[in-house]
Amino acid sequence: MRAALLSAAWLMQLGLSLASPLRLAALPEEEDQALAEAYLKKFFGYEPRAGRQKRSCGPDTFQAKLRQKRSCGPDAFQAKVRQMQRSFGLQESGRLTAQTLAAMRRPRCGLSDAEEFGPLTRWTNRTLTYRFRIEGSVPKLRPSHVRKAFKEAWKLWTEVTPLKFRHRARREADIIVSFNRGDHGDGSSFDGRGGVLAHAFQPGIGIGGDVHFDAEEDWTVNTKGYNLFAVAVHEFGHTLGLLHSPDPGAVMYPSYNFVTHTDFQLSFQDVKDIQKMYGVPPYLSLKRPPPKTPERCDPDLAFDAVSRMQQEIVFFKDRFMWRSHPNFDDIGVAFIKSLWADVPSHIDAAYEDVEGSAMLFFKGIKRTTDVINRVFYLILLCLMFFRG
Repeated sequence: MRAALLSAAWLMQLGLSLASPLRLAALPEEEDQALAEAYLKKFFGYEPRAGRQKRSCGPDTFQAKLRQKRSCGPDAFQAKVRQMQRSFGLQESGRLTAQTLAAMRRPRCGLSDAEEFGPLTRWTNRTLTYRFRIEGSVPKLRPSHVRKAFKEAWKLWTEVTPLKFRHRARREADIIVSFNRGDHGDGSSFDGRGGVLAHAFQPGIGIGGDVHFDAEEDWTVNTKGYNLFAVAVHEFGHTLGLLHSPDPGAVMYPSYNFVTHTDFQLSFQDVKDIQKMYGVPPYLSLKRPPPKTPERCDPDLAFDAVSRMQQEIVFFKDRFMWRSHPNFDDIGVAFIKSLWADVPSHIDAAYEDVEGSAMLFFKGIKRTTDVINRVFYLILLCLMFFRG
């Protein structure tokens, strides 16, 4: 079986939107266009015009077939932009909006999103073996910390499937997890810090199922740098056969996102997709149900809180927030913790102070009565976070 390479590259603290108030300052229009054309060519099969010579989109049979994978001209450009926006769960406008350009500027998956893989492949056996090659590969992390991060990542997938994973110290294994630098012999070189962080292969023989991490990245086990646990959960999803998901709340979303270990869990969509491939476990061991990503156009959606933040209006729901800016048409969605790491989910209220230099968040409002029977509200938790 031929293994199709599934690369995953993510941006630290990307959230699912910008991690700071939206700014009007941007690259010149020409640079935005050049960035977009290069991005779409690399990941979505777009063929920009070379100088003033327009690529032929002729009607002959060969060109007609070729256009299924390659395209040119302004209409094709907008179509590719829409395709890219769809892959990231953005508004499909076909225009280079602020959110679209922000996504294009992030390090990401090295695999073309336009490529078709055919039927998904999966492992036929329910007990998979794996082996680590980590000694001396990650200067900032102890091997014990690396192994712990990987084992915790495997555990998330075993909790929702009948799969089991067995570690092998020396013998051959189904899945080899390793750290590599630059050209490491699989046809997909790493590019140093940033850019491509890791990639994995679909289930199969040989290199199939293997996972490679870029050893030059700033790997950590906390919220600084790139959290190894978070990247591993995503990559192990690929090695089990999952593709990327356009759901911004899913672990299998194309871009890197990490909040904290206590809040990190597979989404409803992740669980649905993996159980479609492997079925459900004999018994469910989840402490809490997998969260669904709220749909902003859901007529039954009720926000937890709404507040101004400088020029933006921010809508809060569960662990997410939507950010609306008067100068941008699209509304960006992000995890709350991508901007305020210590603010919990399901807040009760939020507001910006009169000087616009701080945001206040409230959770745990309890109504109680004092000795003279007057009703008042006791704020159990009030969090204030100053923006730099």
